[in-house]
Amino acid sequence: MDTTNAIILPGGYCNSKTSYSRFLTREVTVGDIPMGGNHPIRIQSMTTVDTMDTLGSVEQTIRMVDAGCEYVRITAPSIKEAENLANIKKELKMRGYNVPLVADIHFTPNAAEVAARIVEKVRINPGNYADKKKFDQIEYTDAAYQGELERIYKKFAPLVKICQEYGTAMRIGTNHGSLSDRIMSRYGDTPEGMVESALEFIRICEDLRYYNLVVSMKSSNPQVMVRAYRLLAEKMIAENMNYPLHLGVTEAGDGEDGRVKSAVGIGTLLEDGLGDTIRVSLTEEPENEIPVARALVNRYTNRKTRQENIQTPEIINLSGHTDTSPYEAAEVNAFIGGSLVPRVVADISRENLKDPFILTAVGYRYDAINDKYHMGDQSVDFVYLGSQLPSFTLPGNLKVLYDYDTWENLKDKANKHPVYTLESFQNASVFDPSLNLITLTNDDLEGEYFANLQLNNTVVFLLETNQPHGMADQRQFFNNLQTIGVNNPVIIKRSYPIDEFSGPVGDIMNPEEPISKIQLYAATDMGALLVDGLGSGIWIDSPATPLDKLASLSFGILQATRSRISKTEYISCPSCGRTLFDLQETTQMIRSRTNHLKGLKIGIMGCIVNGPGEMADADYGYVGAGPDKITLYRGKEVVKRNVSSANALDELIEIIKNDGLWVDEGSESLTIKD
Repeated sequence: MDTTNAIILPGGYCNSKTSYSRFLTREVTVGDIPMGGNHPIRIQSMTTVDTMDTLGSVEQTIRMVDAGCEYVRITAPSIKEAENLANIKKELKMRGYNVPLVADIHFTPNAAEVAARIVEKVRINPGNYADKKKFDQIEYTDAAYQGELERIYKKFAPLVKICQEYGTAMRIGTNHGSLSDRIMSRYGDTPEGMVESALEFIRICEDLRYYNLVVSMKSSNPQVMVRAYRLLAEKMIAENMNYPLHLGVTEAGDGEDGRVKSAVGIGTLLEDGLGDTIRVSLTEEPENEIPVARALVNRYTNRKTRQENIQTPEIINLSGHTDTSPYEAAEVNAFIGGSLVPRVVADISRENLKDPFILTAVGYRYDAINDKYHMGDQSVDFVYLGSQLPSFTLPGNLKVLYDYDTWENLKDKANKHPVYTLESFQNASVFDPSLNLITLTNDDLEGEYFANLQLNNTVVFLLETNQPHGMADQRQFFNNLQTIGVNNPVIIKRSYPIDEFSGPVGDIMNPEEPISKIQLYAATDMGALLVDGLGSGIWIDSPATPLDKLASLSFGILQATRSRISKTEYISCPSCGRTLFDLQETTQMIRSRTNHLKGLKIGIMGCIVNGPGEMADADYGYVGAGPDKITLYRGKEVVKRNVSSANALDELIEIIKNDGLWVDEGSESLTIKD
């Protein structure tokens, strides 16, 4: 791997500073569509119908392939489902579809051994393949631990040998939610445990001289997922391994939340150059996942082409020093920075500033009768007016930003703050006593204006970028500030002009609508910084996007990166052939009655495969246990078993109420006088 001009990311993975490039892995043969190496990043999804429903599985697979899916994963919870994969495959070929199939295996090595003779790839989860999870804490001696590895070797080796014989690829897919008791006892519920869980199985494969492997590190928490993949890349390099990476945020959910959470995790790693296949796990129809995944992947294909056609400037590094410690911003007068949650900025300068109702889009609902504003958990902190002056009085606790030339001439400057260029800040004669924002880019750090800048504890940087690999450019800015000993807060601003979303919208290979695209792009560009603790605020500028969508997206990105919690979070699985109820309908039902519970995390799982483990990252869980039966969790602890699905949501709400965490909807809305 080329580490020229590299920065070290948390977890140790090296990434190019100057331009986008992929971390090249070995090629893996998967039917007629190989992955890794210089092959394109591949798209995968998974069927949700019962695997024994041959025609249903075939028809759903065809819809997925027609949408652009390149590998189709089908669950095989027992031998009978594994055997039926042959019928599915035969029917697909009769209809002219030769798509590689991936058998998804949990708990049943004998099913894996059957499937490996039929499909092009099998996926096994080290946490529940030849291992166990009962949440037991076990003290192992080194000898006892080695004995467990030898037991796993004997149970796993037959599958490896079958894959060798039949030319079948294998994905070793670690799930954060299903680490075995053995791994948990030694490494804890950590990215280190996830990586070691996979490496143990990879080492067995290599000992048996089998290398047709793909590896994944999935979690419902994008922060954990990103750290695990970066650490895996570092560990593989150290052990002379170079296997393709399959990226995914598991149980991402649906709608905007599912897309944002997926982009924060997958997009961050694609920015780093990691990833050979991706799966976007949405609690929606599987064919809906494909255009989202394609939009993410196409961005990097287009970026590479763009870089080949233009001269990409060097991203500056003032001293050549690399600092991997978190950027710790100072706090500016209780407004921003320090330990405060990241702030949200919205541009309302293009709106009708004669109408106080426009502020509803940014979280301030105007009550005309009482001439008051009501705010909530997703009310923005700053609005930018540029040079425009409103004809109504803004809420008293909403901070207003003006261009310096306009601000300078305001008679009433209370709660109004200036935005400068570097040049105008140097030449200014008037400054705000509490908050001054300076717009700049990474390139400006080398200029004379920054060299002569007289910084103080009222200054906040408003960071922009015009580089093709803009996230890396902005990330390097934080490194440069650390190098020169500056710790002023930084608001990350990304601008998405209308032509950013032009192109084959509606085309079968990229039908994501503009709203979805900006969700993916902004969640990647800003999420990749926020997951590393970079940024004291965000500002998404997109003239083509409605203001309310930008505000919702801003808070969604902060929620997905766990940097600011403003709503209920749903850890909702995408469904598969193991699912025991209608996940989409159930998720919407649960959301409709609990979406006002700010900060609560509710897991909604179709079956037990990842349920208990993912419950450890949720406050409460709703997990399918059998036909019409639900098991309810508090964390990873079972509270009630085999509850009728007709009563399960009421029972879950009663548990939340008994724990003192229930609030009535609308009870926390605040009234703000203007």
